[in-house]
Amino acid sequence: MVSLLFDDDAQALEAFLTEAFSERSIRDLEDPLLHEGVPLMRQAASAVIRTAALMIAHAVGPLSESRVVVLAGAGNNGADGTFAAAGLASAGAHTTLVAVGKTLDDEALVELSNSNAYIVALDEQARIPGVTAPRNAEERSAHMDEAMVELGKADLIIDAMTGIGLKGALRGIPAEIAGLIGETEGLPDRIAFPHGSHIDDSRMVLAVDTPSGVGVDDGSLPGPYIPADVTVSFGALKPCALLPPSSYACGQLVLVDFDFETERSAPVAEVMTARKSAQSIRLPRVNDSKYTRSVLGLVTGSQRYPGAGMLSTLAGARSNVGMVRYIGPPQLRDRILQILPEAVFESGRVQAWTLGSGLPVVDPGQEVASDDGQASRIGEILSSYDATGSSPDAISQEGSGLPPVVVDTGALDIMPEHVTSLVVITPHAGELARLLQARGEDVDSAAIASEPLRWATRAWELTGATVLLKGAITVIVGDDGSGLPRVITVGRAPAWLSTAGAGDVLAGTLGAVLAQNADNLIAHPDLMPDYVAAGAYVHALAASLASESAQFGWSLPVLYDGDDVQSFSEDLTGRLTSGSASDTPSLGHPVTASDVIDALPKAFSLLAGLYDDSPESEKPDSADDRPSPFSSDGDDDDDDVIDDGGVDKEV
Repeated sequence: MVSLLFDDDAQALEAFLTEAFSERSIRDLEDPLLHEGVPLMRQAASAVIRTAALMIAHAVGPLSESRVVVLAGAGNNGADGTFAAAGLASAGAHTTLVAVGKTLDDEALVELSNSNAYIVALDEQARIPGVTAPRNAEERSAHMDEAMVELGKADLIIDAMTGIGLKGALRGIPAEIAGLIGETEGLPDRIAFPHGSHIDDSRMVLAVDTPSGVGVDDGSLPGPYIPADVTVSFGALKPCALLPPSSYACGQLVLVDFDFETERSAPVAEVMTARKSAQSIRLPRVNDSKYTRSVLGLVTGSQRYPGAGMLSTLAGARSNVGMVRYIGPPQLRDRILQILPEAVFESGRVQAWTLGSGLPVVDPGQEVASDDGQASRIGEILSSYDATGSSPDAISQEGSGLPPVVVDTGALDIMPEHVTSLVVITPHAGELARLLQARGEDVDSAAIASEPLRWATRAWELTGATVLLKGAITVIVGDDGSGLPRVITVGRAPAWLSTAGAGDVLAGTLGAVLAQNADNLIAHPDLMPDYVAAGAYVHALAASLASESAQFGWSLPVLYDGDDVQSFSEDLTGRLTSGSASDTPSLGHPVTASDVIDALPKAFSLLAGLYDDSPESEKPDSADDRPSPFSSDGDDDDDDVIDDGGVDKEV
């Protein structure tokens, strides 16, 4: 029996749920179906109606007792929303449609007019049959006041103002409405509940395809926008559903299957999952030694920050390698020896390096600190990766045979101007701003936080390194092997991971994952983004285990298949009810970096367990069980299974 880890059907489904495609690619994918006469708009509206009905049933009760307001634009998304408004009104919901553009789709308007829905037009130039448009500024203000009253009374707002064709910030009436009922800029300050849960704590918002105001292709929030509790995405995911910060505005994702042939298109971004991470874990062999299980070398910590050296080394040792070699000042070696007697302090061959965690940051114009020799040691190692001024072919040759290396914190200031792709840098927004400023870019940490994909890609272009930009959703950008960027995100970590020392633990874990895959990386450096993302996933999974939290930065979509709406209803209802009073608390509890280290062996165990070939009837409970990040009978920890926030039942 082939391991479910490598099952073709399961991998294809997971790819569909975790890959995002550009607006141009989506157009190309839908065109053949439209030419064949496939009623995509009707299918989209049906999915919106079903989703809205489930949200209302969860938070309000019968449709007849609910109030729904649909914000509809003049484009295809507005048509989807108008059809949905007609369907909900006909099913008994008290429905108001607010037209924010000049027109509504003719066919959808006919259906809406035959229902009990009420229509409010806001544009003075609106030409909508049977609907009175405002004739002047005074009437426009009155219509807007009427719309705001309806929005204030709504149980559910369906946002169908703009679609994937929007470029830049909202303008005109959509921008005005988003500013009044949504966010004017930045992310909302709210509790990090699990996706889909607690949506009944306030007025619910369902976004049609994408929330209005988000950067569809780049994940930015360029102006006012309307955060959604649930986003129903059609045909394939858009980058804004995966990339921060816009992904935080999408809420729980629902992905409607239109049978797009996505395998023919290259995704803009993809998500690292348990299945793909498990494929990066080296399992022990019967003839293994500590050396064949890989050796990780670390030059981390300093007299000023000794804890970083201890955390990174201990994390590396617990991340599936046979040995760690620590290089550092004697007093720090003594501390590490007390917590990790297995550590080796002699120089020798390593399969990967972790450098710089805990090295004091050097301000511009300052000399590199050399009180304990760490900076000079790191500089000597990194000089071998210097590719400044080299051609791509020369860079490939210069990097040949060198082990992969993790460059963290203070080592970023020591790194050569340009390096090979086997170097991964691991900055947060502030550290990346420093690195980019040193290379002539006018950017600060706030700008990077608002456009992480843009600036992580720019760092990759300028340095040649694989870039891991830390965050609630971590963004990895590296070379795809043809000189183009490969983008992978990791959103498995709970918000509790925002704690001192977590980055040091990541550096050690990441180095260990690279070490156990070093031979493959040296032969195929284009796999660097995959292994980097896998290491970040392991770190995130350990944090979930340690905190016992079911909250993640990103959660898999619920699949909507028009041929199996019953399964969809059950799956979405399960997401909406997670975290309720009747469930086990889902937020979990605070953790320290040391707690995350303690959970690393369990994280590797769960991933290795995905190689298990036992029949489903002999496996633990489904990974869909919530709200815990793992499911157990309460007595036997061996029953734990991974939950990517709604993983298909085979994982």
